[in-house]
Amino acid sequence: MMDVIVIGGGPAGLAGAIACAGFGLKVTVIDEFIKPGGRLLGQLHQEPSGEWWNGMKESERLHQEAKKLSVDIRFGVSVYNLEKEDHLWNVHTNLGTLTAPFVLVATGAAEYPIPLPGWTLPGVMSVGAAQVMTNVHRVQVGKKGIIIGANILAFAILNELQLAGITVDRIVLPEKSALSQKAGEPGEVMESLLNAAHLAPSPLLRIGGRFMKNDWIRKIGLNFYPKNGIKVNGTSLQLRKAALEIVGNDQVEGVRVADIDANGNIVAGSETIYEADFVCIAGGLYPLAELAAVAGCPFQYIPELGGHVPHHSETMETPLAGLFVAGNITGIESGKIAMAQGTIAGLSIAKHAGKRLDTMDQQLQQAIQNVRAVRRQAAIQFNPEIDSGRSKMNELWESLYSTNSIGKAPKKIV
Repeated sequence: MMDVIVIGGGPAGLAGAIACAGFGLKVTVIDEFIKPGGRLLGQLHQEPSGEWWNGMKESERLHQEAKKLSVDIRFGVSVYNLEKEDHLWNVHTNLGTLTAPFVLVATGAAEYPIPLPGWTLPGVMSVGAAQVMTNVHRVQVGKKGIIIGANILAFAILNELQLAGITVDRIVLPEKSALSQKAGEPGEVMESLLNAAHLAPSPLLRIGGRFMKNDWIRKIGLNFYPKNGIKVNGTSLQLRKAALEIVGNDQVEGVRVADIDANGNIVAGSETIYEADFVCIAGGLYPLAELAAVAGCPFQYIPELGGHVPHHSETMETPLAGLFVAGNITGIESGKIAMAQGTIAGLSIAKHAGKRLDTMDQQLQQAIQNVRAVRRQAAIQFNPEIDSGRSKMNELWESLYSTNSIGKAPKKIV
């Protein structure tokens, strides 16, 4: 019988498996994709230091390291249920049931959809799908496209599409509605983008970004924001235009767009159609946490972490004995953070499994400090208030499970 089942073969899952296997635990990693790496597979960007981050190479490094430690990695496996029976977890998959005393759920994140008329036309995709098609499958998604939604994820993938020689004509906002929420409000969008102003491709944008952090200057800036937008590496960022409909007969042919005021309200009589043969919808990311919910793990809604996240400690344990989490299921951050969290989870599992080496507590504390250091050094944050979100979860854990040290039951479960 295996000791640990890791659900998710992305950066958190692979790092967790490596840490567990390093202590002699028998580990099986399952993932529904055809290869390991998760979101790493589509990542390719230049960091502020000038170094290139190649997610495919990083995923291959993790894969090879796991194989050297005899980690059993199974692809094309989907998990549909997770339940506890006595001291063992049953992981129900499309290939049968796997059983182990410890489970690490590292399922990552999913994209928020922002539905609008025409979004079912061929040629419409999420911005993450465009990233995977371009960087993983080497498929050209189109010749001239439009991104609907302006957020940090959209700009990261915009750069990757441009590197692949794909033209993105413009970025516009979704129409303000109950579904698009803050993504359709120019002021909210500008404020979120200012947290990444230091990464802007021109000195003018970087300097302007610093000034725009002042509330009243930002309001003035929005009122006088150019209708034709500001160029970002050749792509027009149009914060005062909103997509009303994706048009086309058998496939995408364009996007019907209207001018909007500084509050996101449509300006009457301003509609026009911009031609495009593909459209990417960028709604942002949220923790993909359904399996933890199915297992019975309690949750907390913390918007600074990206949505509903399972209760967890800094050592990645949940209130359910033997169940651990790591990566974007705990809050939306970078692949580097996910790997660092996976290492913590692996060490924590090893300690629970009785690998009580004299240095284990020290290793865990060092791993926790490493996560904090990686977070401080991060060039961007998907959620700029991530530190506040992490503090909220830590305080919640302390208030509900303060007697829950390793090997003890939680004080209570809510």
